[in-house]
Amino acid sequence: METAGTNMQTPGEVAPRYSFLFPIGYSNSSECGYCRRTRSGQSTKRYSYYAIATSLTPTFYQKLVDRCWRRSGTLLYRPNQKHSCCPHYTLRLDSTQFKPTKDQRQAVNRFNRHIIGNTYAREAARLHPRSRAEVRRRHNVFDLVERIHESEAEVLKSPPSPDYAFTVTLEPDTFTEEKYDVFENYQRIVHREPADKISRHGFKRFLCNSPLSRETMVGPDGKERQLGSFHQCYRIDGKLVAVGVLDLLPDCVSAVYFLYHESIHWLNPGKLGALREIALAREAGYRWWYPGYYVHNCAKMRYKIEYKPQYVLDPEDLQWYLLDKEALEKFDKGHYVCFSKKEQAVGDVDTEREGVNDTNHKHIPESSEIDTIVSTQDNAVDSVAAGTHNSTASAGSEKTPEEVDDEEDEEEEEEEEDAFLLASNMPGIPSLADMEQVDMDGLVLRSDFSDTFIVASHLVIWDTEHVSQFGSLKSRIAELVAAVGPDLIGDVCIDFRKRPSS
Repeated sequence: METAGTNMQTPGEVAPRYSFLFPIGYSNSSECGYCRRTRSGQSTKRYSYYAIATSLTPTFYQKLVDRCWRRSGTLLYRPNQKHSCCPHYTLRLDSTQFKPTKDQRQAVNRFNRHIIGNTYAREAARLHPRSRAEVRRRHNVFDLVERIHESEAEVLKSPPSPDYAFTVTLEPDTFTEEKYDVFENYQRIVHREPADKISRHGFKRFLCNSPLSRETMVGPDGKERQLGSFHQCYRIDGKLVAVGVLDLLPDCVSAVYFLYHESIHWLNPGKLGALREIALAREAGYRWWYPGYYVHNCAKMRYKIEYKPQYVLDPEDLQWYLLDKEALEKFDKGHYVCFSKKEQAVGDVDTEREGVNDTNHKHIPESSEIDTIVSTQDNAVDSVAAGTHNSTASAGSEKTPEEVDDEEDEEEEEEEEDAFLLASNMPGIPSLADMEQVDMDGLVLRSDFSDTFIVASHLVIWDTEHVSQFGSLKSRIAELVAAVGPDLIGDVCIDFRKRPSS
């Protein structure tokens, strides 16, 4: 597989030591993208903590995903599994132990036969015959890495020529019209999204130009690994037919999104994409493949557990537990699942588990949604410059663009849904009493009003505020520190600089 564009990706001003985050707050979103329930329609909870990333180091983001975080563009979020109609659980698969099922093997073989063609297979067997030992090995062992590359143009022996020229390249996550055309077709035809929900701006903002810095590292196995956000581009006869949006981190291949052109739907491209990502994790030394959140009561998410062995991240002790038959039975019995406790834990959730919408389970937000989420950022920036703070925590939102445009009169109601993270009893989050013992004086901040880092304790109001004062600057920063983990306090710069308009 070819790799293009390995230059360092540096969005904004980046200091190698820090990841730059802007705290948004802990909030109840207006609509669930999985069961499509709304607060106005049913009384339900789906709380998450939100932040905006200006810049992330791959090492820091690896630590975040291992603490239940994910990203959508520059928006970072950590869901509260206890207070959610559709609890989100982080999964990962050990690529070194993965054994594809019969159905998965058939998908790979079927695709390879389509690309190569009968004529090539027949002539290649005559011109480049395999030894008996090789034939026997291939009959008894399905080598995923070998088979996943088997039909690539650069691997096939010539002559003869295959029916199609198939290539896969790992490219920077930059916008091109070629990529957008596939995205538009996928959203419109495969996911049946309305045309007014699909835009170049939305594609750029959430699947291109991520805040992750791009770099390389050498793993313990001696292999050099690419780190950062990439587009894995699949082309047949030079035409782009699929794109896998990936975050390559020190210890994993994290799947962000996969899109393909409708013309190859019959070839099971989603399954092939997952298998290729697993193969990448194995051959490049990342080891782990993260398929994203698992939502047990969403039928469309069940495909993720077809890849084994997988492990589920316990939201309380942040340790990994084998997702076996016994674990799935726990999910069947309890809405909120905690594996670190002997007794099954059930969250305080007011919803029933039936009625999940199994259509499009992946929503691509529009820019207006992020703008709504960070609507109070300017006030926060100005208050940091003055050493004061007079704004309340801004609301997180998962509203669609239509809801943002049509329901502006409900902003007051939205604000009432903000809550204090340190009083939420969210799994894996330090309590208010714990955070009162954390020394945050040395935290560094950035502001448009200073060319240098600002130390938190140098702010005029720092010693006059308390972390228990919900809505104060210190409490907002304490929420962010609690959400990422106090042990990571030295890796974070609180970024109050105004975001450039996009």
